[in-house]
Amino acid sequence: MTTTAVPLPDVPSLDVTSTPRLSFSRLTGVELRKTWDTRAGFWLLLSIVGVTLLINVIFVLAAHDGERTFPNFMAASGAPQGILLPVLGILLVTSEWGQRTNLTTFTLEPSRGRVVAAKVTAAVMLGVVAAIVAMGFAALATVAFGDSGAWDGVGLDAVGKILLTEELGILLGLAFGLILLNSAAAIVLNYLLPIVFSIVASVWHWLNQYQGWVDLNYAQTPLQNLDDLSSKEWWQLATSTLIWVVAPFIAGLIRVSKAEVK
Repeated sequence: MTTTAVPLPDVPSLDVTSTPRLSFSRLTGVELRKTWDTRAGFWLLLSIVGVTLLINVIFVLAAHDGERTFPNFMAASGAPQGILLPVLGILLVTSEWGQRTNLTTFTLEPSRGRVVAAKVTAAVMLGVVAAIVAMGFAALATVAFGDSGAWDGVGLDAVGKILLTEELGILLGLAFGLILLNSAAAIVLNYLLPIVFSIVASVWHWLNQYQGWVDLNYAQTPLQNLDDLSSKEWWQLATSTLIWVVAPFIAGLIRVSKAEVK
């Protein structure tokens, strides 16, 4: 018995060697769109704006005479954002790992470093928007209901401090998201670890004397209050940021570069 080889029909090939690489601006735009094109992301963004406005209204009604100043209104605006912005940073990373859309992401852009860089850029841009929202509500409340001298001591440096506070919050969440790649775990640990660490530092005498150098919440307090930071306080903020933001981010970057996409 003999078999006859049947020639295969010519199949057109697809040449992708000349396909241009995705631009970084487009990658960043995609990462930004991911923050609001899901129900969780949309309601989180809406909650940040709504709660910031609500807190300012409550502060107007509850504040005593002499307390309605821009720094106090700004502190009121920053309180809910300090809680919610890290969640936004976490979801910016973990949502696609939980929903398994990371396979599509890394197929369209194989360079994981570029994807992470786009996420960082998107997070920084969202932090700027959050700062503008917070300052806008605080400024409007100060103009409408502020006491005499409500703007005393407020200069351009206050804008930089507000921006830095917002950026630290969202980048902290991003770092936790990168290192854990799980939304629930990252959100829980993002809230739990700083609280537990602050409690331990406050009751452990040896650690208490170094709390400003290793506790980000403690080191950020003068920044959030728009105080004039001394050189020591700036160094404390820098070292605590290295511990809580930079180190987890580097560890998370290594994990993302090696994690199995499935």
